[in-house]
Amino acid sequence: MILADSAAAFSKLLQAIEIGITTGAIYALIAIGYTLVYGIIELINFAHGDVFMWGTAITYFVLVGGLHMNGAVGNVLELGGLILGLMLLCMVSCALIAVVLERVAYKPLRNAPRLAPLISAIGASFILENIALFFLGPAQDPVPHLFPNEGWTVFGASVKYLDLFIIILAVILMYALAMLINRTRIGRAMRSVAQDREAASLMGVNIDQIILITFILGGVLAGAASVVYVMYFPGTSYITGFKVGLTAFTAAVVGGIGNIYGAMFGGLFVGLVEGFVIQYIGSTWADAMVFAVLALVLVFRPSGFFGRLTPEKV
Repeated sequence: MILADSAAAFSKLLQAIEIGITTGAIYALIAIGYTLVYGIIELINFAHGDVFMWGTAITYFVLVGGLHMNGAVGNVLELGGLILGLMLLCMVSCALIAVVLERVAYKPLRNAPRLAPLISAIGASFILENIALFFLGPAQDPVPHLFPNEGWTVFGASVKYLDLFIIILAVILMYALAMLINRTRIGRAMRSVAQDREAASLMGVNIDQIILITFILGGVLAGAASVVYVMYFPGTSYITGFKVGLTAFTAAVVGGIGNIYGAMFGGLFVGLVEGFVIQYIGSTWADAMVFAVLALVLVFRPSGFFGRLTPEKV
């Protein structure tokens, strides 16, 4: 009896970790978009969650409206091609939406007081949500499962193929972004703009181009996250970006907004908090506990785990 209880407890622990790492990887991909924009222009892009939401909507339109799917794809090659095509479509589409946002909602307010672009970001978020409401309707729209619901059983815990795919994809994308930031000319320019925009401009860095590239990168990662999100939670809604985006923003703040590695850590941290709450308390309390953790982090570590307090320029 004791051995059985111990095995069940260990299985529950592994399941919480598996849920946490998988969802945390999705949150991390979205959180990087928040932290990239904030690191470059010190703007909290509240519309970023809705850029992600449009990626889930595009996935829904393709699978349900275009391909008329009603079940999982059996052939591995067909599945791989479908996922790759969806990923590219959503990455490009979300990048284009991010570019339009930057050009229309943010660039004209580049030199305005900080409150103006913040209000513009909130307005852009509502616009994207209401356009999605028009096309999707108010209800949750189910999306067919792409991956077969299969996997391995490890010490009583179920680890699905989809979980492993999401984690590997997130690691690859985050590693590619880190290499871009640290090893390329564009990355050096982005780091210089983040450090001192005026000095970077005097050194010949095209500030507008770097800001545009930053929004494109955030949109690309949001597009990739949208596809794996729909695969993991098979459904979408016009309000999806609000909830998921707010959780991802929490992850960015917990990790230290403006720090890419902090966003990665914050996503996994928030995902693990959710996973443990779901397994041990109940899914109803997941959001409340995540924001309780955010409040504690802001009280004891206002700059986040990887952030640094910087003096305000006057």
